[in-house]
Amino acid sequence: MPYLLALLLAISLYSGPSSASVPTSCDNNTDCIEVGRWDLGFTLGYGNKSNLLKDYKDIPLYVVPTIAYYGERWFFDNGNIGYTLAEGENYTLNLVTTFSNDSAFFYRWDPSNIFLLSGSGNQRAISPMVSTFGSRVAPEPVIGELENRNFTYLGGAEAFIYTRFGIVHASVAHDILNVHDGLESKLKWFYNIPLDKWNFEFAAVLDWKSEEVVDYYYGVRPSESLFWNQEYQAESALNQSIEFTGQYVLTENWNLLLVARYTDIADEIVDSPLVDKDYTTTYFVGAAYRF
Repeated sequence: MPYLLALLLAISLYSGPSSASVPTSCDNNTDCIEVGRWDLGFTLGYGNKSNLLKDYKDIPLYVVPTIAYYGERWFFDNGNIGYTLAEGENYTLNLVTTFSNDSAFFYRWDPSNIFLLSGSGNQRAISPMVSTFGSRVAPEPVIGELENRNFTYLGGAEAFIYTRFGIVHASVAHDILNVHDGLESKLKWFYNIPLDKWNFEFAAVLDWKSEEVVDYYYGVRPSESLFWNQEYQAESALNQSIEFTGQYVLTENWNLLLVARYTDIADEIVDSPLVDKDYTTTYFVGAAYRF
């Protein structure tokens, strides 16, 4: 995975200097939002978000809503609320709130599964029994019904740095609802290439989670399994992702949309007995309408 991140960064160095500039108009009708005007829309299509948890189903995607408003300072963007502290030609600094995306694997209707351009928790996560046919290997201790892993809201600061080689987004946020009292930090590089009616965006992401976050979502409670509660000890983790978004303008209100995302899950999370994949993927293809 680190090689993929390095490759994307290298590609940007050979691209034209004006491709990553901040948009000054909304003529291409893709990601630009006019100041002082609500941006409402929805995307109909089909997609899937793979679930890294054992015995939890993948998450189907059919409708993706868009709700955003940007004022002179305050803004609301698909559930995130923010305030711009300072901005210049090459940077923007915001205070921002956002939601954690780890609870999305436990709950079908988690905000992260609704706001993509972002079954219930009653299912049981049970470790599979190791086959004993022709051997005397003892089965793994079974994990009982999971306690709730609640949704939480994060608050912190973010910065955007605009360069000729792409845009760098850095953020750090803390749990403000005292669900796990953890800290998350993200570093994202993305590069936008507009070509007539097409718009392509490539991104590479480093997503760090503190030990408290990892333990809350992927640790095992004593009520679930005394064995695994002692066996698995959570540590801070760094996930790595690559993303691609493609849009094609059909009319003033309609776009075609393609989203693809691959995330390499950190070993500290993969070691959890609740997890049976070391990666997740998300894709969505559809038609987007903006009012």
